[in-house]
Amino acid sequence: MNTFPISIRPFGLHAILIEWPNMVESAILDDILQFTEYLKTKMGQQQWEFVPAYNSLTLIKRGDTIDFDKYTIELQEIYREKKTFPKKEKFLWRLPVCYDPEFGIDLAEVADRLQIKVPELIAMHTGNTYIVYGIGFLPGFMYLGGLTAALEIPRRATPRLKVAKGSVGLAGRQTGIYPQESPGGWNIIGNCSVPIFDATKDRPCFVSVGDRIQFYAISRAEYELHKIEGEVGIYQVEKIKWDA
Repeated sequence: MNTFPISIRPFGLHAILIEWPNMVESAILDDILQFTEYLKTKMGQQQWEFVPAYNSLTLIKRGDTIDFDKYTIELQEIYREKKTFPKKEKFLWRLPVCYDPEFGIDLAEVADRLQIKVPELIAMHTGNTYIVYGIGFLPGFMYLGGLTAALEIPRRATPRLKVAKGSVGLAGRQTGIYPQESPGGWNIIGNCSVPIFDATKDRPCFVSVGDRIQFYAISRAEYELHKIEGEVGIYQVEKIKWDA
């Protein structure tokens, strides 16, 4: 088990922010997730909410304010304990994306700026496996790390006021899916036919931080079929247990 230098500081009256080295690395994320699972067994899940992302873990206490000095000592001791944190169960989710020009409104421009052909861009985007480093900005918005350097591109200079639900975008060294219509500045290259967030379900977002995402290309006809299957509740997302 890897250990890293961590810092602990207050985050308002009801939260504590624990930070790891400021690097985007899977080893750091794995350590955060394992520590999170261990804290759940030590501190319980009734009074606390745990929010892991990138190189931090936010602990939010429901109800009472926090005795920061007390919990700082306790958290440091727990992290130093010579116990193996339990591994969090992870999954690889294969998500379909339609790269039709109607959906990929920036696809041709992105390919031109990167000096590659559109089919090559699609092949590179679908040929990689991405780590879910964080979920935020919008409920269910996944920040996916691991984008190949060949597809690195800045955010749009002027964000759009409306980005369609399901839009798949690129920004920097990340890719992601807009779970609902919203403003946004990412470069849109396609649309995912699978609803990522559903507030009516017990688990609104089926993906967790630490999971993996792999995209695969579908035709416009397949996209429309998935939409119909989703509306009647028969579409099943491909899910594979990830042991790495």
